[in-house]
Amino acid sequence: MATVLESLAVPRCSALPSNTLSPVAASSISSPSGRRRLSQFRGLQLRHSLVTRSLGSVSFGSRGSRRGGLIVCEAQETAVQVPAVTDASWKSSVLESDFPVLVEFWAPWCGPCRMIHPIIDDLAKQYAGKLKCYKVNTDESPSIATQYGIRSIPTVIIFKDGEKKDAIIGAVPKSTLTTSIEKFL
Repeated sequence: MATVLESLAVPRCSALPSNTLSPVAASSISSPSGRRRLSQFRGLQLRHSLVTRSLGSVSFGSRGSRRGGLIVCEAQETAVQVPAVTDASWKSSVLESDFPVLVEFWAPWCGPCRMIHPIIDDLAKQYAGKLKCYKVNTDESPSIATQYGIRSIPTVIIFKDGEKKDAIIGAVPKSTLTTSIEKFL
């Protein structure tokens, strides 16, 4: 899996004093523009003076403490990579699956497909262990798209026990997909 965020340039915030909110990094180097370049982003460190003013007497456990400050947010790997299915892996991945399977038919040039990708990723996380999610690039695997009569993308098809159970065409809200999924779990 590729690293999504390798480095990040963080400009100083003029609304806060420079010692109040600062990035925390394992190692850093300065760029020519004077901004700090972070090679490994760990989160934002909140100095004690700001914590007591804005949070009062709230106490935090030792997990949040690094170098005398409080971690406000911490970067995490939260993206789920929904695997691609090709002609070669279609039968074993989709038709022979023990779980219900959601398959998104898409193409790289399709704008609505890009709108629905994050929804499919969220559904893959939400239904992990109950539902398998895959994507089929119709440009790379046109025979699968032809076999299932895909004429418009994005199209999402739900399979159970190797059979097509439901099809949703277009960039629809997450609730529409969730309603369809729940029928087959």
